[in-house]
Order: sequence, then C-alpha cells, then structure tokens
Amino acid sequence: MHTLMKHFVSKIWNSPSVRDVGKLLSANVIAQALGLLIYPILTRLYSPEDFGLLNLFMSIGGIFVLVATADYQNAIVLPKEEDRARALVQVCIILLLSVITILIISIPFSHPIAMLFKAPDLEHWWWMMPLYVGGLGLWTILSNYYIRYKAFHRISVYQMSQSVLNAGGKLGLGAMGFLSGGMIVSTIVAPILAIRASLLNGGRRLVAGLFRVDKSALRNEAAEYRNFPLYSMPRSLVNTLSGNLPFLMLTPVFGLTELGHFGMAFTLSFRPMQIVVQSVYQVLYQRTAQLVNEKKTIGTLIFTFVKKMLLLEIPAFIGLYFALPALTEWLLGENWRIAGEYIRLLLPWLLMVSITTTINFIPDIFGKQRMMLLIEIFYLLLRIAALFVGIYYDSFLWTIRLFSYSGVIVLFGELLWFAVLARSYDKKTVL
Repeated sequence: MHTLMKHFVSKIWNSPSVRDVGKLLSANVIAQALGLLIYPILTRLYSPEDFGLLNLFMSIGGIFVLVATADYQNAIVLPKEEDRARALVQVCIILLLSVITILIISIPFSHPIAMLFKAPDLEHWWWMMPLYVGGLGLWTILSNYYIRYKAFHRISVYQMSQSVLNAGGKLGLGAMGFLSGGMIVSTIVAPILAIRASLLNGGRRLVAGLFRVDKSALRNEAAEYRNFPLYSMPRSLVNTLSGNLPFLMLTPVFGLTELGHFGMAFTLSFRPMQIVVQSVYQVLYQRTAQLVNEKKTIGTLIFTFVKKMLLLEIPAFIGLYFALPALTEWLLGENWRIAGEYIRLLLPWLLMVSITTTINFIPDIFGKQRMMLLIEIFYLLLRIAALFVGIYYDSFLWTIRLFSYSGVIVLFGELLWFAVLARSYDKKTVL
C-alpha cells in the first residue's frame, strides 16, 4: 500500500503541468504569507479611509489597464511562429503607450474626476495613474510572453518581488507618517521594480527580439486576432467593471470608511486567491493551447484540476466560514471584525471564482469570445441590479450578499458551458 501511494504521488509530481504550477505557487505562497504578516501593522497605521482610497484608485486603474492592451496579450501564447508572437507583443506596447498618453492629458482634470466619486483625496494622486497603468500594463504583456516560453520562474520572481516590495513600501511609508498616499505610492512603485527583477539573469536576452519591428506583421497579427479586441477585451472590461462595481458604485453612497472595510475583505480573500488561481490558469492555458495545436484531447487535464481544487477548497471554506469574524478581529484589531463578516458573505462567490478562473481561457481557444461577452454583459447587469436593491434598502450587508449570490448564479452557468465546450472538442478529436 505504501509503495502504491508513493508511486501515485511521484506520478502526480512528475506531471509537467503540476511541476509548473508548483513553481508559481511556491513563490506565491511565500509572498502572500509575508504580505499577510504585516497587515496587523498596516491596519494600525492606516485608517479605513486610506484603504478605501487605495481600492478606489486601483479599481479605476484596473479598468484602464484592460483597455490599454485591447486584450491582445492573451493571444501571445497562441501562434506557433515566434515572429507572429513578437508582433503581437509590439501591438500591445503601442496600444499601452496610447492609453498612457491619454491619462497624462487627463491630469489637469483630476478635480472633477475626484468629485465624481466624492473622494477629494483622489485629486492629489491622480497624476500617478499613468505610472500605475503603465507598470501593470507592461507586466500584463510580459507575463504572457513568459508563459509562451514556459519561463514560469520569471513570473515567480515578479510575483515574489512585487508582493514583498509592495508590503515593505506600505509599512515603511506608514511608519514615517506618509499615510494618505503611502499605499498608493507603494502599489505603483513595486510592480515597476518587480518587472526589472524578472528581467535579470538572462531575461533581457529573452525579450531582445521584441525590438525588431515589422510594420506589415503588426497589421497582419492585429487583423488575425481581431476577436480579442472585438469580443475578448470588452468581455474582460465588463468583467473587471463588474468585479469593481462595489468600489465604483458604493463609494459615493456609503463612503470611503465602509468601502475601506470591504476593501480589506477583498484584500484578505479575493486578491490572494486570485494570484494563486492565476498561477494555475497560466500553466493550464499554455498546456491546453499546446494540446489543441497538437490535435490532442484536453478534457482529462482540465477536469482533473477542477476536481482537485474542489476537494481542497470545500472543506477549507467551511472551516473559514465559522472562524472568519474572530480571526479577522484578532489579526487586524477590533475595528476590523466587520471585514470578516464581509468575507463570509463572499465565500460562495469566491469558491466559484477560484474554479472558473482556472479555465476561463477555453472560450478564447475555441473562438467563443462573442458568447462570453454576452454572458459578461448579463453578469454586469445582474450585479448592477443587485447593488441597486441593496442601496435602495440602505443596507451595506445586503448589498454585498446580493453581489455574492448573483456571482454564484452566473459562474455556475459558465462552468457548465466550459465543460460542454471541452467535451465537444474531445469528441471531435477522438473521431
């Protein structure tokens, strides 16, 4: 029995996909653990309003990051030829520079932008938005280029560096009394320095070919993968807008303090989970695209990962449900217990997000971006309706509860659709 178990574990670990996920997860776990350790200090340095301002800044910036590349970065993994992938990277960079230019032009209008969200402090930091979008946009492009060449260790270096630098910067600036925008500055500087770290030790040679520009290739690849800006980018934009609706819609109604507590709930739950899930997504996307190019089935790979995630997460989420309020109060201080209550409300949605995010590249592989866009639009409208109901009854708790329930409904439907697409492809491949 012991020999069989040892053989089984060895077989799983020797799987290329599992090893690649392990490379990414090992760095992520360490980085997230380091980041989590300083939150009890951060919550005693910064106020809920400071956290609310940070989350509003990041929510607005995240939308610009998506527009900045028109989602062409997700096509970088797909071409067989290196020169085609290089042209896609160059298309992304040109688009990113265009959006950065527009944001620079918007700086003189920072006051009316801040007043739109009833957050006066946003005016003082709007000038840094081009830097934030530029850093994250560049990493979005570069990470997909790394995925193409299975340079997962470079993604790990970035994630580790970014998390440590961001956490350390927030702690250091807060200790020096630089409170109002200290977290925003750290959030901007950390990704830029982390990108530089990922390019060390041979990384510059990997991207050296990107400086050879072929204008005709740029036009050809932009046209070849036009479904990404036509359908995938609007889908991603709607998805991000949908996920950030609480910060964008509720800040003018309930204020930065309430949104600061909710932002902390997101920080402790969704964002760390998203980084871990993204590690799985990156490996599965590359591996699945490779299998499709080789005309091989994909069902076993995908369904095995989903099954294992469910077996791990369901017991963990049940335990967290009972422990979260007390755990949050102990970790962050008595003023933050409500953040644990918010996480409890989000747990069903978080479970569905962790599963569907690992395989939501399936519509891209099979050219189903238009259908995915329609689903995301429905998702957005359902969430808007849920938030308006909560606002009407002036209950922040019910607003978040309805936000979570609407997500569960839509993501469960997405999961069933992904399964149908994968099985249909496998049947055609076997035949």
